[in-house]
Amino acid sequence: MRCELDHLVVACKDLDQGAAWVAAQLGVEMQPGGKHPLMGTHNRLLRVGERIYLEVIAIDPEAPAPERPRWFDLDSPDMQARLEQSPALVTWAVRTDRIAEAVTRVTELGQVLAAQRGSLSWRIAIPEDGRLQFGGLLPMALQWGDVHPTDSMPPSGCDLIELSLAHPMSAGLVPMFRALRIAGPVDLKPGPKALIARLQTPKGMVEIS
Repeated sequence: MRCELDHLVVACKDLDQGAAWVAAQLGVEMQPGGKHPLMGTHNRLLRVGERIYLEVIAIDPEAPAPERPRWFDLDSPDMQARLEQSPALVTWAVRTDRIAEAVTRVTELGQVLAAQRGSLSWRIAIPEDGRLQFGGLLPMALQWGDVHPTDSMPPSGCDLIELSLAHPMSAGLVPMFRALRIAGPVDLKPGPKALIARLQTPKGMVEIS
């Protein structure tokens, strides 16, 4: 089993606000995304590498509340207070072709749920309470069907160079990363919690966090 860096997750209070924030940071406009009835959220997307993309996600005000906590910690008061200040890079995701094995190896990933939107179908592991694990540094894991979102995305002129992670309990994360066999431009080190994506963009090298 192997897991590859799949996408970055920027959460925001309002989707238009979040898309505008990313556009201002990177110098390119976000592409259309879609809705997630399972979680009551919606998103916009941007290709930032070979089978790597950036997702901006927010609670969909037109969708009914889901029966379970939303993913990415979006229901928690702490996250909502954080997003009142600014959109933020809150976590990342890896893809695998063996999601059941991934959650067996690292139970903190959560339970596997199935989702679908248009031609996209996927299975994703989500903690039952919707919380981000290790403050978002432990990635979410998913398994795509026959189609990947980047298959229909044009190049954006942006490329992810590195995802830099730091956590005071990084020693606890290292065995999980090894168990998942994570591949991609990911650097994990001890230190105060940090989640920083470095991208080459039309505006030069840019960091988002």
